[in-house]
Amino acid sequence: MIMKNFEIKAPDNSIKEDIIKKIDNLNKPKGSLGRLESLAVQICLIQQTLSPKLTGQCHILFGSDHGVERENVSVSPRDVTWQQMINFTRGGGGVNMFCRQHGFRLYLVDTGVDHDLTEYKEIINRKIANGTANFRYEDAMTEEQFEQAINIGCEMVDKCVADNGCNIICLGEMGIANTSPSSVWMSLFGNIELEECVGAGAGLDSPGIRHKYEVLADAVRNFRNRHGNTPDPTTIIRCFGGFEMVSTIGAMLRAAERHIIIMVDGFIMTACALAASMLYPEVKNYMIFGHKGDETGHRKMLELLGAKPLLSLGLRLGEGTGALCAFPIIDSSVRMINEMNNFDNANITKYF
Repeated sequence: MIMKNFEIKAPDNSIKEDIIKKIDNLNKPKGSLGRLESLAVQICLIQQTLSPKLTGQCHILFGSDHGVERENVSVSPRDVTWQQMINFTRGGGGVNMFCRQHGFRLYLVDTGVDHDLTEYKEIINRKIANGTANFRYEDAMTEEQFEQAINIGCEMVDKCVADNGCNIICLGEMGIANTSPSSVWMSLFGNIELEECVGAGAGLDSPGIRHKYEVLADAVRNFRNRHGNTPDPTTIIRCFGGFEMVSTIGAMLRAAERHIIIMVDGFIMTACALAASMLYPEVKNYMIFGHKGDETGHRKMLELLGAKPLLSLGLRLGEGTGALCAFPIIDSSVRMINEMNNFDNANITKYF
């Protein structure tokens, strides 16, 4: 399968020494602002400047349903997907609250919700189908649907830039049962035993988690019978992912191509980040990981990516809420490098 080509390169490191010099000359002990300093370096490199800015921050929430939900792998029924999407239009979700708090413009995008949402003008209609196929028995989506989902993600990033001058983007999802494909991706991409990757999702008990594992193990066996033992990353993504997840991958890749900061949320968004990095490893340079969630396996998936999340608050809501909570830290890092005085201007003796 031929996927859209992206031109994603690691940021030019030639200004890194100057960035570090500027940070070290701020009137503070060297290294005393810890992660804020390393964040500032990353953001300066992404933007290729010693005076970075955060502008037009946007949050894109993609919604879709999953065929594997029919296997009772989630404590929540699929109706919750469309009900929550409608709730978001009324400003009543966690994602709405945090977007308001931190000044993010929220875009709601229906990529495959199993419900007619066309009457809700606040939801951008990009429905590919009424959910994916049940990946326990067949590929979650066709090659054409995969391409469509990737392109939706690209379109939405371009829209955020055109509408808002956005240079920092946050991504979230709404899709009952989407911890299931995330667990499979983690297992296959990380070469980790599937059982270590399967968690409670929205609140399964121990027997429920066991059932979920058995369904996913059967799905992987059937997948290998169809595609062999060494499938390429695109095939793995297409055969297990949800439309909202593949659109997220498209958004991540397009954002990196445009040198936009990518804020990564919890287990599902980290799985999308992992999948995106299997296609274009350099995409990781543009990602800031907001938090370590409660879902089993999230810590290991972050380790696979070499990621150090900013927060650990026991969150497992999804929607992009954990990443949004981390935004003030990102903002502080930019304010630090731009607004703190240096030793010379402050007439303070530099003592190191």
